[in-house]
Amino acid sequence: MSELEDGKQKFIEMVKAADPSVTVVIPTSSSNSLFLISLTRGKARKFITVSEDDILDILSDDLIHDEVEDRIRETLSELKP
Repeated sequence: MSELEDGKQKFIEMVKAADPSVTVVIPTSSSNSLFLISLTRGKARKFITVSEDDILDILSDDLIHDEVEDRIRETLSELKP
């Protein structure tokens, strides 16, 4: 697996750890170095934008990991059940 794919997998694991009922859809490639990631619970859907650099660094940089994790939790809290 590439470093980018490893980062995407880690992102999915972080979402599933926060809420296993959420479906995550990550585009295969970024647009302007940004990924527009869909988080869905039931009929509710929210989008989170994550930079390609953050996806790459999510495994090796604890600060980036924590920042992305905080953004995931914030976005999930906005999802209606």
